Amino acid sequence: MKNLLNQAAAVAFLVLCANLAGAASVKETVAIFRQAGQSADFFAKSYGYAVFPTVGSGAVGIGGAYGKGRVYVHGKPVADTTLSQISVGFQLGGKSYSQIIFFEDERAFNDFKSGKFEFGADASVTAVTAGAHAQAATNGVNTGASEGQHDATTQGYYQNGMATFVVAKGGLMVSASVAGQKFTYEAL
Repeated sequence: MKNLLNQAAAVAFLVLCANLAGAASVKETVAIFRQAGQSADFFAKSYGYAVFPTVGSGAVGIGGAYGKGRVYVHGKPVADTTLSQISVGFQLGGKSYSQIIFFEDERAFNDFKSGKFEFGADASVTAVTAGAHAQAATNGVNTGASEGQHDATTQGYYQNGMATFVVAKGGLMVSASVAGQKFTYEAL
């Protein structure tokens, strides 16, 4: 039990450090994704999106991630949101990244805002920068990489009405784990 508490404390510390190390504004993060490869095209095509400027992730056996963000519909802010994740498996380290989730249509947006939405361990993520880590899933992975966030050549697509992109910000993490992301939604 004491070992589990020590691991939980270490994970919380790593997540906090990763969040503090990569703090950015929502506006700056949206600008990065607007200039990054195919994710830029999704702004015009999507019903809306949720953007998380900094998601901190840390693990010592048991892992966790957390980030705060904002939800937009047709370019206008409509809600605040949080992302949380628990993971289990072989993993050690900490990292931070930015994440954006595009909603293809109103149905996908309503699924997200229901407060019961979560990505399973099989969700696909498109990495926007070199060194970014996309997690393997039971049904495979869709990733793309580039030398920098402004010259990305990604190949994203909608899966179940949502498309997710990440930009690595920093850190080092070794991971072979199973995880899912859960979200909250609080209207403005």
